[in-house]
Amino acid sequence: MKYLLICFGMFWGFSMISQNKEVLYGLEEVPQSMLLNPGSRISYKKHFGIPFFSQIHVNGGSSGVSAYDIFKDSGGDINDRIQNKIAELKNTDFFTATQQLDILSFGWKNKKEYYFSGGVYQEFDFIFYFPKDIALLAWEGNANYIGKEFDLGELSTQGDLLMVYHLGVNKKLTNKLTLGFRAKIYSSLFSFRSISNKGTFVTRLSETDNNTYEHIINNADLTVNTSGIASLSDMGNSSQVVQKVLGRAFFGGNVGLGADIGATYEINEKWLASASVLDVGAIFHKKDIESYKISGDYTLDGIELLFPPLGNGDSTPPYYDDLIDDIEEAFPVDTIYNSYTQMRPLKLYASIKYNFGKAIGGSGTCNCLKMGENQEFNQSVGFQYYSMFRPKGPQMAATLFYYRRFSDYISVKATYTADSYSFTNIGLGFVANLGKVNFYLTADNLLWYQNIAKAKSVSLQLGFNIIFNEE
Repeated sequence: MKYLLICFGMFWGFSMISQNKEVLYGLEEVPQSMLLNPGSRISYKKHFGIPFFSQIHVNGGSSGVSAYDIFKDSGGDINDRIQNKIAELKNTDFFTATQQLDILSFGWKNKKEYYFSGGVYQEFDFIFYFPKDIALLAWEGNANYIGKEFDLGELSTQGDLLMVYHLGVNKKLTNKLTLGFRAKIYSSLFSFRSISNKGTFVTRLSETDNNTYEHIINNADLTVNTSGIASLSDMGNSSQVVQKVLGRAFFGGNVGLGADIGATYEINEKWLASASVLDVGAIFHKKDIESYKISGDYTLDGIELLFPPLGNGDSTPPYYDDLIDDIEEAFPVDTIYNSYTQMRPLKLYASIKYNFGKAIGGSGTCNCLKMGENQEFNQSVGFQYYSMFRPKGPQMAATLFYYRRFSDYISVKATYTADSYSFTNIGLGFVANLGKVNFYLTADNLLWYQNIAKAKSVSLQLGFNIIFNEE
């Protein structure tokens, strides 16, 4: 079991790649910022993204441990480091991995100044909560924990791979207010989740004469819901699996509906506020459903050893096999084929910023270039808030940022973020407009790039668009 936990730690240490895009949020010169706030201000006439290259995004990590914490070359024992981290971590600590790929992205403004945008993107989202009690039991055993109830309900995880088809509309309603709405259709490729589990395991002094201790599982109720996975087990090879999964991309699997809404309010020529609510919706799992449920109680108060008479040729009784049979009888696995509804993880963004500096545009000497009716400046500072609802509570982040537009062609945004991963997250975003080509690159946790193993989270995003400005 110890080697299993070491392998588990290695997997997470090297697979760290939350959904928070604090650098991209508010970068209005990038069309993909509309996916974070459909009510962003828009200054261009139309755009389309380079297919498969308009947004490439990986993001995630661990809230309580980095790869360096376990595998650092400090001369100590790796088993001691793992044991120390198990003691430090809480059952609310988590591991995440998210990824997005824009397949198609486009938008245009009509004669009534409505900006329509749409596209298709693929998304993967995974979270696993650290089961502290179970890890402690697996690593140290129960010898030193007589009477302690280990919580089996700490098992909590979910993952989704899906395609998202979306169409949005954006309109500057007044000189101050811009509103936006985006409708989404989700096409699930596969999904699994195991949340709201319960049950305890305890070892205590026996109340009978059969043995010194009793090992008791009380009120166990564990469920795993899967969608789109059961049929993959019948596939002969990996190419068939890939073909089967891709076949669900165009509504061949389970489907859901969702919406985003956002707004930007120009308080005055210096102050601006914005907010958005993303993924208000659900996926309705009705096809290729298999759920597995285990429930019940079990008490093991020892194994009665039987010694056959010498020389009669009888073999030793199969104690282990009998024990497994008893456990399987006590906890039969029920396979359920009922449909279920899964809510999408709701995300919230909000920000306020203060503009200052010189007016931008043209030669830089005119103080009259405007975005809509309000003065635009080449610098701003502000604050952003982010929250994403998860099974054990929201993941939250607070960001301070500084934005600088150097010319009509180059702009930069620097961020400092405090979140569930760390309080030392420095990010940077770069946007270049070269003719009609729009290129952007954002990354965070830059302080750890010299030794990426020390980072508890990593985020990288880049893309290319073609933008047609107003004449």
